[in-house]
Amino acid sequence: MDIDNIKKSNNKTKLVTGTVLGVTVLLVVLAVSYAFLPTDNLPVEPVDATASTAELKLRYTDCANEDASTCGDIAAELAPGDSMTKVFSISNVGTVDIKYDIYFRELMSTFVNEELVYKLEDLTSNEVIVEGTAVPNGTNDGLPLKNSLVAKVGTTVLYKLTITYLDKDYNQTANRNAEFSMKVGIREHVTSPSEKTLTALGLESNGVRTEFDEPATTDEGIFEMEDDYGKSYYYRGAVTNNYVKFAGFYWRIIRVNGDGSLRIIYDGTQAHANETNNADRFIKTGQAYNTNYNDNKYVGWMYGPAGTTASTSKEQAQTNTADSDIKGVVDAWYKTNIEDAGYGNAVSDTLFCIDRSTPGKASTGWSSDTGLGYGTQYTAYGATARTRVWNSVASAPTFKCLQKNDAFTVNDTSKGNGALTYPVGLITADEIVAAGSGKYNTNNTSYYLYRGSWYWSLSPSVFNGSYSGVFLVNTSGQLYYYAVSGGGAVAPVINLSAEYVKTLRGTGTTTDPYQA
Repeated sequence: MDIDNIKKSNNKTKLVTGTVLGVTVLLVVLAVSYAFLPTDNLPVEPVDATASTAELKLRYTDCANEDASTCGDIAAELAPGDSMTKVFSISNVGTVDIKYDIYFRELMSTFVNEELVYKLEDLTSNEVIVEGTAVPNGTNDGLPLKNSLVAKVGTTVLYKLTITYLDKDYNQTANRNAEFSMKVGIREHVTSPSEKTLTALGLESNGVRTEFDEPATTDEGIFEMEDDYGKSYYYRGAVTNNYVKFAGFYWRIIRVNGDGSLRIIYDGTQAHANETNNADRFIKTGQAYNTNYNDNKYVGWMYGPAGTTASTSKEQAQTNTADSDIKGVVDAWYKTNIEDAGYGNAVSDTLFCIDRSTPGKASTGWSSDTGLGYGTQYTAYGATARTRVWNSVASAPTFKCLQKNDAFTVNDTSKGNGALTYPVGLITADEIVAAGSGKYNTNNTSYYLYRGSWYWSLSPSVFNGSYSGVFLVNTSGQLYYYAVSGGGAVAPVINLSAEYVKTLRGTGTTTDPYQA
């Protein structure tokens, strides 16, 4: 029997795409707030909604102008290489153009690997809008299929959504019994602060990405992920259009934060191309994160108790009373080169997260992990669980801070801890993975964070019984970790305010960096 036929017959998976009951009629009420009505309550004709200035209406039609086999709920058992389709139309029956999003509603996917992808086509204009994008795994409600679509007055657009079960070279039996179901949702598009910044910089997002294990060695562009403020847009791979010149120095954009500010990492007194090994790309080399290392507390940007007194509880170890050695270096540099130089007003108080959460060995995969986080107790921290150090779970970086005590800010005590003196920090392990390092201990000398020398991140990794360890980018571009007493390089990170970003001009290249 043919091997491929064996693989396909043993890997059939059930997928269900529901009628688009999540689609809503979009109304404007008093011209300032929006109301939503589910389509299953709609009469034959669209509901009128009259406002003082305009009338905004979207109308959804299931399987318009298509064979009845694509109407209503669709169920199929798919083998690798098979697809299923859903067709629907969106009409603007109002008097004003409408910007809207199409999103995953009531999404459920038990796929182990990212073998399910989707394609969205505009059959009216014969345009492929999205193609080859992975369907998110797990349970979700609200993740975008495609944002910022425009419905012109009096127009109808016929869409075709195709879900494909990819045929991979490896054995796919892990997904043999996987299930997938979803509905399509339509909602008013609200321009977020981060989207305004993205537009101001002339950039576009490639949507949500869910695969991070493989290194990004080419220019993959910009993707999106939620942070503590909203939607964040991050650069990934060997990008060449994320240069900023600020305060007389060159920086690289890590991401647009959800509050619209711009997170940038120091890159020298001149513009350095990717794959360049040059000490000018750091403010200092040979710097310990903390000279002392024999306590869990030393993984902290700040910690407690001060001095060499042993911590006796996780709460005490994470009391932000004493500065780490590296924080002192970064603060002093910021004061001289940003604050005292008159550039401080351009920097926002956007949080830096060090994530000292201790999820335990069930999540980290480290058999010695006690999850206690103090003294000399064996402990692995949150980023260790997300970056595939010991476990076999796919890398899953996050831009959200799990503990408010780890959300470092200067004055903001709403989202942050208010413990900083200056609004400056370092890059996180999660940002390194999102930027394209690949899973832990994977070489990548092509992406924009590779610098030849190794340099520190903010993110704790472990206390292994002898020393505290913190994540870093090593000499091969790997996400790695090392004892805090080691001598690494330092590349400060700051956040340019959304207001300041509005003044930037340029295209973000080495010869035309963004600058005010």
